[in-house]
Amino acid sequence: MRTFFDELYENYHHDLFQFLIYMVKDRSLAEDLVQDVYVRVMKSYDSFSGKSSEKTWLFSIARHVAIDYFRKQKRKRNRFMEFFDWSERGEEIKDQNKMPEEIAVQNDEIQRVYQALDKCTVDQRSVLVFRFIQGMSIKETAEILSWSESKVKTTQHRAMKALKGILEDMEEGRGDREEA
Repeated sequence: MRTFFDELYENYHHDLFQFLIYMVKDRSLAEDLVQDVYVRVMKSYDSFSGKSSEKTWLFSIARHVAIDYFRKQKRKRNRFMEFFDWSERGEEIKDQNKMPEEIAVQNDEIQRVYQALDKCTVDQRSVLVFRFIQGMSIKETAEILSWSESKVKTTQHRAMKALKGILEDMEEGRGDREEA
């Protein structure tokens, strides 16, 4: 197992880390989630059947770790919100976290795309990151997400349409567009 783990780490660590940064927009959190991924890899090593590639298996685990994190954050946020009557405030509370250096590229256009990507659904963001940032094929993306290739294509199409709409709204100064 040691050799398998070392190879997995050597071959995919950078891509795995980059994927998680794009998903959570926080470098130290991404580092923590990478560790969670490797813990899950160690625990589930015996169940890896080889039906998919090691890369597909690893990124599938990483996606589940990210989704679990989002769910946990949503539960925490909901518990927190129950303690206060926010209706009096009349204003939305927005996450003001800055993007990590790896994402906040100097080019304004790219920066806007990353900000718009953050407004897409988790599924849309996953597909766009796997396909266009990680450079994975539709087949690889489908295997990682446990989806059909047609679902990946449909989600990609909808994600591109949503991204275009979000970017147009940002251009017109209406950055509060809801998730598509």
